[in-house]
Amino acid sequence: MSHPLTNAQQLAIQHIGSYARARKDDAESIIQEVLAMSNIADVTLGQAIKSINDHARVALHFHPDRLNSAKKSIAEALLEEGVYKSQFETLLSNGSVSAYPGGQRDVWEEQLFGGAYQTEGTTNAERPKYGALNLMLHPDGPAPRFGSCYLLLRPHMTSRCTFTYMDSHQGPEEKGTLEEFSLVLAALLQDAFQNEYALGERELTPGKLMKHLTSKLSFPLQDPSDRLVRRNLNHYIEAQVHSVVSLKEDTEALVADPSFQETKTGEALEQLCRRYDIRLYWHAGFALDAAEVPSDFRGPAMPSLARRIAVNGRIDAYAIGAAAAEVARNPDAWSDRGSAKDMLQELKLLWHVLVRYGTPYNINLRSNNK
Repeated sequence: MSHPLTNAQQLAIQHIGSYARARKDDAESIIQEVLAMSNIADVTLGQAIKSINDHARVALHFHPDRLNSAKKSIAEALLEEGVYKSQFETLLSNGSVSAYPGGQRDVWEEQLFGGAYQTEGTTNAERPKYGALNLMLHPDGPAPRFGSCYLLLRPHMTSRCTFTYMDSHQGPEEKGTLEEFSLVLAALLQDAFQNEYALGERELTPGKLMKHLTSKLSFPLQDPSDRLVRRNLNHYIEAQVHSVVSLKEDTEALVADPSFQETKTGEALEQLCRRYDIRLYWHAGFALDAAEVPSDFRGPAMPSLARRIAVNGRIDAYAIGAAAAEVARNPDAWSDRGSAKDMLQELKLLWHVLVRYGTPYNINLRSNNK
């Protein structure tokens, strides 16, 4: 049984639902126009919506080897605590590190959720956890920019979420809940119609999107290890999870980066999957020779940083995480490049480079030093 929602969590979901409901007519007009232009029957739309309601899952991306304030890795903390925590609890982020009263995240959450989490007595544990709706079923997840691994939540958790089309901190107008999804769906269909591109999928027409939603979401989770990663850095439906996220009760699978196999972090991931009865998969991963890191994607500092952290001349999720842990433990050793905050930001950007340009990880090339 899922934990009951708190008053703040219910208010947040209700606020987004009311917002979307008030704009539903405009959204429905866009949807009907796209359907008509694409020769898609209303019954097909109904089937797609039912499939989303019944089968869509939310993915929570994370880097398992980042250290929390107690200098424990996220993987170790998940193993010990059995719950996935919000940024307000961990003070860690793969986006904006501003989860504190009066910080940027606090301000935009107040605007986004109508002040629900600023009501008296609300705790940090009640705050939303951020993920992405896993509609296209990419093996590296719907939003790999936010982490090399992801937890896939059970379908019942999707009703405990609110959604924004793209990143919430940009203040998108397209928001909704599972019950009031028209604004988000309209934006998705409009992208597919106008650009033939949406959610990291090229040549995606509205017809192809409807076929995918009606036929693929109900499939059992496929082993992602031999499927091509999709490298979708920028286009996703963000999900805000307004609930306790229990590994035991609410989590169906963990999809991890193969660079963590046979490492301390990988062992912790395997243990937590055994302890909380979670299916474990490994996606194909990313690896890149340091010499091939470009200087015109995420800035000119990337090549020198890659050379500095490379293991046997290449970078992968493990190498970037090891460098992040070293920065946390011994920031003075990196002072020639900047502050610890600056370095963690650079490493986050290097991860984006790796996702964009990396080739599938090959376990046979892993360093023996791990």
